[in-house]
Amino acid sequence: MTDTDKTARHNQRMKRHKSVVDEKIKQANQTKGLLLVITGNGKGKSSSGFGMVARALGHDMKVGVVQFIKGAFSTGEEKFFRRFPDEVDYHVVGDGFTWETQNLEQDIASAEKGWEICKAMLRNPELDIVLLDELNIVLKMKYLGAEKVLADIANRPPMQHVIITGRGAPEAVIEAADTVSRIDDVKHAFRAGIKAQKGIEL
Repeated sequence: MTDTDKTARHNQRMKRHKSVVDEKIKQANQTKGLLLVITGNGKGKSSSGFGMVARALGHDMKVGVVQFIKGAFSTGEEKFFRRFPDEVDYHVVGDGFTWETQNLEQDIASAEKGWEICKAMLRNPELDIVLLDELNIVLKMKYLGAEKVLADIANRPPMQHVIITGRGAPEAVIEAADTVSRIDDVKHAFRAGIKAQKGIEL
């Protein structure tokens, strides 16, 4: 096969592919507020959520962020997004990882306090996106009831997007979501003895 033939076949494949993609784009004609869930045991769930927050800011959108669990230490994302107080309503409500607090009552109280903040955001039509970071863990540990949480999310303004991150997403959350991404743990530097580092995990 000559280079000319290869080029012609490639062009034909891409033309067919384009027609398929164009048809799918044409059929996707609805607009609504989405519930997105990012779960799994791999690294990158919060990173993905905050990536969407950054993208939203690029479109002059307003964002609410509630971080569960991670409150015992400062993160790069918190330091960065707090630079935009007019665009990002940022709250950290956790007391640290559950194996560090070792206090069930404290963890439940923190989760309930945090959810009151979430509910206010979910009632605010000025917020285009609400990121509920590590909420899946809170639900998995049953610090909050999934049924109540999903009911509050369902009653949000119709064009508001909600992003939920964290491993162990309950099946009810997955069923309610419009988009679900599961990040696999294929390989992680921590298992090679490399500690969490700024800009990567923190």
